[in-house]
Amino acid sequence: MTASKHPRYVVKVGTRVLTDDAGELNIPVLQSIVDHIAHAMSDGAEVLLVSSGAVGLGRRAIGLPPGPSDTPTRQACAAIGQSRLMAVYESLLQPHGLCCAQVLLSQSDFDNRKRYNNLRNTLSTLLRLGVLPILNENDAVATEELALTKNRVFGDNDKLSSLVASELNAELLVLLTDVDGVFDKNPFKNPDARLISTWEGEVVDTQADAGAGRGGMASKIEAARIAARSGCVGVIASGRDPAALGVALAGGQIGTRFDPKGTLSSRRRWIAFAAASRGSLTLDQGAVDALRNRGASLLARGVTSIEGPFREGDVVDLYGPDNKKVGRGIPRCSSEEAQDWAEGRTTKPNQPLIRRNYLVLEEDE
Repeated sequence: MTASKHPRYVVKVGTRVLTDDAGELNIPVLQSIVDHIAHAMSDGAEVLLVSSGAVGLGRRAIGLPPGPSDTPTRQACAAIGQSRLMAVYESLLQPHGLCCAQVLLSQSDFDNRKRYNNLRNTLSTLLRLGVLPILNENDAVATEELALTKNRVFGDNDKLSSLVASELNAELLVLLTDVDGVFDKNPFKNPDARLISTWEGEVVDTQADAGAGRGGMASKIEAARIAARSGCVGVIASGRDPAALGVALAGGQIGTRFDPKGTLSSRRRWIAFAAASRGSLTLDQGAVDALRNRGASLLARGVTSIEGPFREGDVVDLYGPDNKKVGRGIPRCSSEEAQDWAEGRTTKPNQPLIRRNYLVLEEDE
């Protein structure tokens, strides 16, 4: 993909930012967010918006009260609410002379490399045309977020926004939440809680969540870290502060900033973050040391156990003998063939099971 000549930003806004204390859509807050995005676009930036809110709008449209419900009901509410959410955005963008496009995504759009590339091309074209893409998981048919199924690519819009920022080579990901950023402890319960202005890998009490929407603060930290590993600045800031998004988009200090840590290639970003794992390999310590210290490929003789089933081209997780995750990679064969290979039933004992350029280690930058 040809790099854009314009700065590219991804903004994610969750339900707690979009709604007031009564659960109604907070139009003044939404208007402020749209105004900041429109201003950035008028200055030449390309912006993508990842937005929640469809399920809540669907509930209110048919008179369902807020609260837990089964997956089919949530799917139905998402289907009802999506058009209403887009209508709100269209009405707020119209005075700025801007057009928006709805893009609903499912796990298969990320699992399949060809569809993943097609998605990237579609979003890049929308940006080139000056359109604001508004993204969300396709909750009407996809249950990964609603049902929290195993091996999902993204379980919330935080992860979705980080994947989009990573694949579209965005310079900035802004995660808007209902607190001022990441604190060392819950600011609602601890008056001495400290806002962390620049993330340096601190240990924080994410279990308290301190607001932070459906995904929680742990989800937002993970998303910002994914963006940083992809060469993108991540910012977690308050969506209820009318000035916060403008400051973030202008490059100012607001909330908690995650500085870029490296630049993985497009294929390795897909391996590391986007594709769902279809199995796992456990490695002996010698293989782990070879991967970490010598930049080696993975040889089959270093594999002590294999879990599947997986096919050639699938992504698998790699674990050390201590059961700690080492990384992810794409084996050159199926799980059945890999088992034969690991047990020495091969004519190519010294050929790599996973080539180095199809491997991403946890500490790779």
